[in-house]
Amino acid sequence: MSEVRVKRIYDPQANDDGVRVLVDRLWPRGMRRDEAGIDLWLKDVAPSPGLRRWFGHDPVRWPGFQDRYRAELAGNAALDELLAMMKLGKRVTLLFGARDLEHNNAVALQDFLRVRL
Repeated sequence: MSEVRVKRIYDPQANDDGVRVLVDRLWPRGMRRDEAGIDLWLKDVAPSPGLRRWFGHDPVRWPGFQDRYRAELAGNAALDELLAMMKLGKRVTLLFGARDLEHNNAVALQDFLRVRL
């Protein structure tokens, strides 16, 4: 079983990050592509624009966001590549740009993937 980590894209890269996957639909502000150190950008696993706007990174809406995001992920074919890497035992680091380290789509996706595998 592979390990799934989450990390802000602005944090320094580490040798043990494994496959670095950006899971935001929008490119992170102020981050140059040549500095990002990503292996894969999976825009299509990010929350829909409507869900992202509704959530607005409001911790009060976190439980509802998680439920709605899981529903979006349930039928998302873009997860196949991520799940395939994980089934091969690769360490995956989900990268996000949000300031809130506890209430963001990467954390919700990490929980979804742990349950799925």
